[in-house]
Amino acid sequence: MNISLVGRHIELSDAIKDHLMHSIDTLSKYHLDLISVNAVASANERKKGVTIEFTINVAGKNTIVITQRDDDLYAAIDIAIDRAQKALRRLHDRLSDHKNEGLNEAKNSAAHGIDLHEAHEALEDEIVPAEPILHKPQEVAEVLERLKESTNKVFEVFYDNDGKMRVLYKRSDGKFGLY
Repeated sequence: MNISLVGRHIELSDAIKDHLMHSIDTLSKYHLDLISVNAVASANERKKGVTIEFTINVAGKNTIVITQRDDDLYAAIDIAIDRAQKALRRLHDRLSDHKNEGLNEAKNSAAHGIDLHEAHEALEDEIVPAEPILHKPQEVAEVLERLKESTNKVFEVFYDNDGKMRVLYKRSDGKFGLY
């Protein structure tokens, strides 16, 4: 990582340079490929304060630019570094999120150590026939009785005698509702 420290209309003392270097070193904890970090401290006589600007170049990503103005240079550096850490943390979280994994990486990680031919044959052996669930028409009264007797069910979906799909549910006030 290339680090550049520049002072415009302000002299960067060794203490300020050490503070900047220590602050910039904290940006490496996000394990991103930082190409360069440029820090420009400038004093403005009209606005009565100092401005610190960090330009962070991340490999393969957009450049992050943080500008902070304050009366105290150390305070401006600390606030700007906090903002840069937040931006890098967001970028790291976006990159390390499992949803951003490419299709080829997912295929390789899923098929690592698995013979696809054996897996295909194993799937053919696991077919189990199941009885179809018959949805015969039911009376609302009998579904209501089943729902009253059940302690863990909150609703019941069924077809009525007219062939309409209905939902009978327990309300919070102890009564029952019917859709």
